Amino acid sequence: MIRTAARRIAGHARRTPLLSSPFLDDLAGRRILVKPECLQHTGSFKFRGAFNALAAMDDATRARGVIAFSSGNHAQGVAYAAKLHDTSAVIIMPSDAPQLKIDNTRALGADVILYDRDTEDRDAIGARLSTDRNLTLIKPFDDPNVIAGQGTTGLEIAEDANALGIENADVLVCCGGGGLTSGIALALAADAPTLRARPVEPAGFDDVARSLATGAIQRNNATSGNICDAIITPQPGDLTWPILHRLCGPGLSVTEDQCLSAMAQAFLRLKLVAEPGGAAALAAALHSDDIETDTVIVTISGGNVDPAMFARALDTLR
Repeated sequence: MIRTAARRIAGHARRTPLLSSPFLDDLAGRRILVKPECLQHTGSFKFRGAFNALAAMDDATRARGVIAFSSGNHAQGVAYAAKLHDTSAVIIMPSDAPQLKIDNTRALGADVILYDRDTEDRDAIGARLSTDRNLTLIKPFDDPNVIAGQGTTGLEIAEDANALGIENADVLVCCGGGGLTSGIALALAADAPTLRARPVEPAGFDDVARSLATGAIQRNNATSGNICDAIITPQPGDLTWPILHRLCGPGLSVTEDQCLSAMAQAFLRLKLVAEPGGAAALAAALHSDDIETDTVIVTISGGNVDPAMFARALDTLR
């Protein structure tokens, strides 16, 4: 399915490179290679899975329109993919999502419906609207075609790592529900089995890391209250969890301050704009003591950040 997704998105999604900086290597004490999905259409990897999910639908289903729920990156990915497929999109977004993400989703032509993530159930809202309006739900991570689309990132990492002669590395992935992490893990298992995917989450919202440590799905006590909004989910997905459990190394967690610092370093050293959640993997590469490989490959999974938050990140350089 991942190889099929790669054929579907070819010519539509951007093939992002692996970037490096000797300054980042010095800071981390190891070689760092960065996969900048912040340069992807709509500013995150989410476009891959969204486009693949829409492309996989039959014409009649796609024509009726789609619905999705997201704090912003999946929202924009689905909105733009729907626009490219000439169909409509309804997007359910938390009211505390960054305003930039809400505005961009609307600008891409989607009908945006806001909800309170602490008191309302987005799954229930999505299920109800799907039924009432006869729309097809594209889940943000627990959907086979979404996972396959995100997995194309892993195929590219495997190909580029091989070209660089990299035989052993941890691949650190910014992780929410696990769509990107599980997709990359599947691709690496097939094409680069000596590379190991490891999820990276915000401290206090490390449900995947705790699930991996205990061998059973763990749930977060809260679903908001961290600047890494893009990668906060209640728990691993039903589809993603078995893949994560089977293929991933131990999870890592990072603080808000570490993510802000990583955002600043990405801008200073690589000229990249990252959002807090999108910088989590780089933050782990720069700050974690729980990495043993001499080379790490990290995803910068998104770059949709409000100016005020980006200014806060740059202030860490003072």
